[in-house]
Amino acid sequence: MLKRYLIILIGLLAMAGCNRKAGKVPEPERSVYYWRTTLHFSDAERQWLKEHQVKKLFLRFFDVVPGSDEGTKPNATLRFTDSIPSGMEVVPTVFITEDCFSEGWRTDNLPSLLVDRILQMCETHDIAQPREIQLDCDWTRSSETGYFHLLQQVGSLLHAKGMRLSATIRLHQLRMTPPPVDYGALMLYNTGDATDRRCPNPILSMEAVEPYLKHLADYELPLCAAYPVFGWKLLFGGDKFKAIAYDVDLNDTTLLRRRSADTYVAISSREIASGPAADAVEAHINPGDEILVREVPFSLLQALKKRVEEYAPHIHEQVIIYDLKTENIKRYNPDEYETIYHP
Repeated sequence: MLKRYLIILIGLLAMAGCNRKAGKVPEPERSVYYWRTTLHFSDAERQWLKEHQVKKLFLRFFDVVPGSDEGTKPNATLRFTDSIPSGMEVVPTVFITEDCFSEGWRTDNLPSLLVDRILQMCETHDIAQPREIQLDCDWTRSSETGYFHLLQQVGSLLHAKGMRLSATIRLHQLRMTPPPVDYGALMLYNTGDATDRRCPNPILSMEAVEPYLKHLADYELPLCAAYPVFGWKLLFGGDKFKAIAYDVDLNDTTLLRRRSADTYVAISSREIASGPAADAVEAHINPGDEILVREVPFSLLQALKKRVEEYAPHIHEQVIIYDLKTENIKRYNPDEYETIYHP
């Protein structure tokens, strides 16, 4: 009889584990990422934030990369040349390269250095002590142990100060153990290979997303959703990927000739920046090179949002748009942005 009761009890506990709820994102708000190296808001960006009642700004403060003497160092630190819009909550966000957790690199002091640097930057630039910090890393199974250890230590430091820790979650990471944070931001973009010209849209593909969605129902971490509103201008020389042509004006008829709706051919030579940073490495456009334009149709965003909600009903209580730029916020009309943000 005792054995029978133990079997029943084990079964009930297993069922309880399977039905465990991940919970909801604390204090959700309409949100947006700011992912540039200089802080400056155009009039159009300020108006857009106000019009759509965006209250939370995930602001990239700096990156963390391998440094000298087997340690890590900050890189591409944000330059503050403007003020934060009134009433906006700032969530300092830090991107950490995965190779920081490779064998041989020391991260012992990184948790305290990271938190101290963020809080010092906030104080220096008159930003109130944040209620939350977010870390972004494309971790894999090989870097999971080191990265999760960092998250645990940073989380402990923040919780002692009454703050939260969130982390980005890429689609492939849904199949892995959730990170030890208060909640995750599911990145529903960058689903293809931008360096392969045969990839029809590396920013977002429903076919690429679909296999991962089944993991949402049982994912044991509260999640919000991050959707792309950006576009890419991909520079190719034949089949060889050369760069993302960030600063190229597609209407420059001295440089480009339009071949089709999404393809431009170079008719002259020019050096261009191959990244959004002011000190980005230059790439060279040669006559005959092509620029392929990749954007996300609103209909695809709408369909994906509906599909994601079927698996995770609470995920849209907080939506983060990536990212805040004048060219991006003009990509869709105001009603379409309201549809993206609507829970």
